[in-house]
Amino acid sequence: MIRVLLFVMCAAGAGIPGAYAQAKRPKPPAAQPSRWPIQNLVVEGNHNYTQAQILAVTGLKIGQMAGKEEFEAARDRLVATGVFETVGYKFAPSADKSGFTASFQVVEVEPAYPIRFENLGVPDKDLAEYLRGKDPLYAPRVAATKQVLARYQGWIQEYVAAHQSNEKVVARVTPVAADQFVVVFRPARAEPAVAEVYFEGNQVIPSSALQNAMAEVAVGLPYKEDQFRQLLDNAVRPLYDARGRIRVAFTKVAVEKAKDTEGLAVRVTVAEGETYELGEVRIEGAEHFESGKLLKNTKFRSGDLANFDEIGKNVDLIRKVLARQGYMRNDIKILRRIDDSKKIVNLTLRVDEGPQFMFGALHIEGLDLNGEDAIRKMWSHKEGTPYNPEYPAYFLGRVREEGMFDNLGETRFESKVSDKALTVDVTLYFKGAPPAARKQRPSF
Repeated sequence: MIRVLLFVMCAAGAGIPGAYAQAKRPKPPAAQPSRWPIQNLVVEGNHNYTQAQILAVTGLKIGQMAGKEEFEAARDRLVATGVFETVGYKFAPSADKSGFTASFQVVEVEPAYPIRFENLGVPDKDLAEYLRGKDPLYAPRVAATKQVLARYQGWIQEYVAAHQSNEKVVARVTPVAADQFVVVFRPARAEPAVAEVYFEGNQVIPSSALQNAMAEVAVGLPYKEDQFRQLLDNAVRPLYDARGRIRVAFTKVAVEKAKDTEGLAVRVTVAEGETYELGEVRIEGAEHFESGKLLKNTKFRSGDLANFDEIGKNVDLIRKVLARQGYMRNDIKILRRIDDSKKIVNLTLRVDEGPQFMFGALHIEGLDLNGEDAIRKMWSHKEGTPYNPEYPAYFLGRVREEGMFDNLGETRFESKVSDKALTVDVTLYFKGAPPAARKQRPSF
């Protein structure tokens, strides 16, 4: 018995493997990596700023090791610019699991306005280049938030001071026409402002109508002749365009001190010109549509008064036709070809269709399973077909009109546009709607 025990002890002490040798502890599993190289980076939802500009602000680069911490920091940098309402991101392993494919979803601050510099004592071009070097998000239009304007005002003040000018710079959102504004950076010193506007030489349009149009955009602004003439073109010329007087001219602008109020009185001499009629209308650039069929949707008639209010309405009808086939970001420029000898205006409508969007998926909120099933059976906009932006509102109107639900409350819809996939998902929202009472399928 003693010899057996000694053998076992010696064997264990000598490291001889056996039934009584100590087993090795298993190694803990290796920690899963939380950071991977970035293989692909994109931006969705941007319009005023390019993808390259936005990614420059994030600080992220292709090939960089990154994880949640780096993406959170990138999101915070975008939010701090003050030019985005919301910023989101998502990242996932790439197809071969060797890195991340990532995207940022942004909603830009609206409105954004063009920039103008006035009386700053430095060339506008040089100042614009300086701002472009300061701000990676420098763009033709600037978000008119207090945060952004203060930042630009500081940079401009810095540049002006470096060029031997001690004038304080201010930023103002200034109207240039009805519903048109610019951001003006100018010295803080007060300049004579427009107090009154008078017209002479006009007969077709009463002076009161012309004065009202200019009062909305010019009164109270510092007077500059080139800016004032631009306001005339934007606010008064359309009144004459609507009457076929497309050769109207503002032949003289005279300025003097106003008699009964502080500021300047501006007197405008108008040459109203003759009346022009509508000539030929043709369409260019609509590759996926027949020009004749597009024009059949309008009320253009050769020989009618060249009324550009009506011309604009007819162009809007064409825009709607394009949008119903998924080209919802189309743009149409109206080019005039004026024949002064015949007193006619020929039009070329230059169409930019833009990308075609397809309907993606339908989501429904606020209904039980029975109600959702009934709605899906009614919904006739099929996935993968050209998206019609008018259909969701039409559909909800028919649901209410058909009395499909008792005590139906508020209804609304939201569209989620993917610029990358060129799809539009729609979510329908219902409140206070019990299960379906009856089902009818609308036609569209």
